[in-house]
Amino acid sequence: MDNTPGTQSPSQLPASSIKYHHPYFTPTEIEIMSEKQRGKMTVTQEDKIRQNACGFIDTIGSRIGFPRRTIATGQSLYHRFHLFFPRKDFNFHDVALAALYVSTKMHDTLKKPRELLAASYAIRFPDVLSKSKSPFGEVDIDTMDPQLVEHDRQRLLAVERLILETICFNFTSRMAFPYVIKIGRALGAGKKLTKLAWRLAIDSHRTFIPIEYPPHTVALGSLYVAAILGSFEQPEGEERHANLKLASSLGQHGDWEQQFQAHLEDLEGISTDIYLIPSPKSLQPIFIAIAHIMVDLLIQRAQTTANTSPATPSSPSPHPSPRNAYLSSLQPNHTNPYNTDQLIRLKIAMRESDHDPRPRESWQDPDSASSVGREVIGRNEGTVRFLFEPPGFAGRS
Repeated sequence: MDNTPGTQSPSQLPASSIKYHHPYFTPTEIEIMSEKQRGKMTVTQEDKIRQNACGFIDTIGSRIGFPRRTIATGQSLYHRFHLFFPRKDFNFHDVALAALYVSTKMHDTLKKPRELLAASYAIRFPDVLSKSKSPFGEVDIDTMDPQLVEHDRQRLLAVERLILETICFNFTSRMAFPYVIKIGRALGAGKKLTKLAWRLAIDSHRTFIPIEYPPHTVALGSLYVAAILGSFEQPEGEERHANLKLASSLGQHGDWEQQFQAHLEDLEGISTDIYLIPSPKSLQPIFIAIAHIMVDLLIQRAQTTANTSPATPSSPSPHPSPRNAYLSSLQPNHTNPYNTDQLIRLKIAMRESDHDPRPRESWQDPDSASSVGREVIGRNEGTVRFLFEPPGFAGRS
């Protein structure tokens, strides 16, 4: 037997372990895990990087012509990745590209890593793009430094493996978009309201909403926010009256909760203790419902845009999909009709009618709050079994 230093007997090797795919996390779990991976960054710095990464994914996806489901899933995969891995250890470009690459596999819109890198270089290195002779405004990757390209490709594939571990190789993905149409139709929402809700559902993927709530709840939240935006301080008329009626209906308990298997508190509710958790052992309630998160996102974008008609996060990309390029001259320039002051007044009005938060059941270890996010991912330590669902999970992810 080899007893040289550095070797381990079979009894000393790490035991096998099981890792479960958690389709959704509670807001408290996300705050605990985010704080751990945030390191010395402030919340503002973290949010800025997250929004830059989401914009990067959106722009690349639009340039290549990916459907919205591929772009949205890529953004959600990016959020999930940094619940398990520190932000300081990764460049957001690498993680964003890898997340989009995994998303292309999940939605059968596969592109090679080199194609994704070529699209990213056009965004990251505009000086290189200006020298390109391509009529489609693309960077010829063969003119790039081959060592740089190969190094970036290897990093993309390395991060891809880590992302696959964060989802436990579960390629199932359910989106809120079809639910917006179906639920909007069931609630009698107008076409204009449903289109706004659709765009808000797109915006939700710039936040943690899709990994906190199932898609039908996200769709209801999008319709609710669209209804209050379409009725708050809007001119009198039939449209405002219809929006106000829908907002009032979803803003209070009713038969719709049973019909759509959702809870009012998930749409509009907020706890009083929404600050950072000093320690997982001293667990405090953290809850911000879908409506508040979406309105906060609109406020943030309105505040960071200099012009008087700030674009919403879901406004048309400056690099539209090639599949829809012929429509670019026919489509109006969509701008956000809500200014910062109006959105803040809406936020205050929403706080006056908030409901108490609903207790969320965690699929983590119920005996210890400090267990949240303690799973070690990305290390080759023994045999690991990846299972698609946690024990006792009633639904399908």
